[in-house]
Amino acid sequence: MSDQIPPGMPSEESHLKVLRLLEAQPTLSQRELAQALGISLGKANYCMRALLDKGLIKMQNFKNSDNKLGYAYLLTPAGIAARAELTRRFLRQKRQEYDALRREIEQLQREAQTL
Repeated sequence: MSDQIPPGMPSEESHLKVLRLLEAQPTLSQRELAQALGISLGKANYCMRALLDKGLIKMQNFKNSDNKLGYAYLLTPAGIAARAELTRRFLRQKRQEYDALRREIEQLQREAQTL
């Protein structure tokens, strides 16, 4: 799965990508998260705020950090469960898209053979 979030992507897919990235790298800043996902800092902030509001992630200060803005974004138990459910839904959707594309390719191959 690409880490890029295209414009207009449904928020569930955006949330899944953010949750996956934060689970792997909880100390990413919002700026680093935005860069990794290919989105604006504003969109990253909006998505992070939504995940915080839903209780799917929590912010934790680095206790021994010299950087006053040093935070870790940790998935909560609800966030882990949401990531798992979003992953299942995303996988189901992509399998359906793959099956439809495979059928279309097969049809085009049959048509090309008759030309």
